[in-house]
Amino acid sequence: MRNMGRIQFSHNYEAIISIENLLEAWNEFSADKDRREDVAEFRLQLMRHLLQLHKDLKNRTFVHGPYMPFKINDPKPRNIHKATVRDRILHRALYRKLYPFFDRTFISDSYSCRIDKGTHRAFKKFSEFARQASCNHTKTVWVLKCDIRKFFASIDHQILFDILNSYIPDRDILHLLDQIINSFHSGDPNVGMPLGNLTSQLFANIYMNKFDQFMKHKIKVKYYIRYADDFVILNTDHKLLLSMLTDMDQFLKEKLHLSLHPDKTFLKTFASGVDFLGWIHFPDHRVLRTTTRRRMMNKCNNEPKFETVSSYLGMLKHGNAYNYQCILQPIYDRLLEEYLRSF
Repeated sequence: MRNMGRIQFSHNYEAIISIENLLEAWNEFSADKDRREDVAEFRLQLMRHLLQLHKDLKNRTFVHGPYMPFKINDPKPRNIHKATVRDRILHRALYRKLYPFFDRTFISDSYSCRIDKGTHRAFKKFSEFARQASCNHTKTVWVLKCDIRKFFASIDHQILFDILNSYIPDRDILHLLDQIINSFHSGDPNVGMPLGNLTSQLFANIYMNKFDQFMKHKIKVKYYIRYADDFVILNTDHKLLLSMLTDMDQFLKEKLHLSLHPDKTFLKTFASGVDFLGWIHFPDHRVLRTTTRRRMMNKCNNEPKFETVSSYLGMLKHGNAYNYQCILQPIYDRLLEEYLRSF
């Protein structure tokens, strides 16, 4: 049922499926994909493909295509499901209109897959919250760190659709979103989202926003940060943090059909070092997590790529990792020289 007191999405179906929006979606989607075979093939008859997609959407005859599964190990094994180019353009077209609206409904301290957010801003805020909660490190601060078990594989299609329905009045948009949501499942026909869809990133934030609002307005947590399915809460009262676990677990199970991962939930002092987003955080510094460091060195020592080494060097600037910067810098310089010599 739609909450009429809630702000409503104002774009109509025609704005999303317009040729102009589809063309902009293509331009954004294809910007860094010139060498990919499926994208190059789509480009050969670009306008024919876009006009046909527009026609199918306009006539309500659009059918979402299949996914191509493949595995990655970054940092742990993950099953990625890649949609067709045609479908990914549609995902982008929807995202272009939906994201600006839904981003306004999110709390400020949700940092995953949002413009001007990201991991670096998340752990900068983490350090800021730690200073505030500890009165500039004069009091002991406890950190409750939690993780959702099998998050993407557990998202309930009906719950997600009901959330979207409460914001979006246009029935054609809802029908299209329903097709995308139900184009994939993780075993149960009504559960799971694919890792790899741009829409999945947005849907995940929309889904977890219900939990964020519960934490801020019902539990009234002041120092709370979420990044995807990881979140931390800081407080000087460790008993209060423990008491929150029951309420959080109950809300996740009853309202979102999710559960906390028992092996990735811990409570410890900030001073003892807190593992969050690839770094171990302390009051006056942060160091790389051991697994992050090993993965970085393996990638940079074994057939390193210029983009990979450059990315890691950028990451290392955000913590105490001078020694590793010294190791990676010569590798970066060598790869840069080889890259420039190729022109």
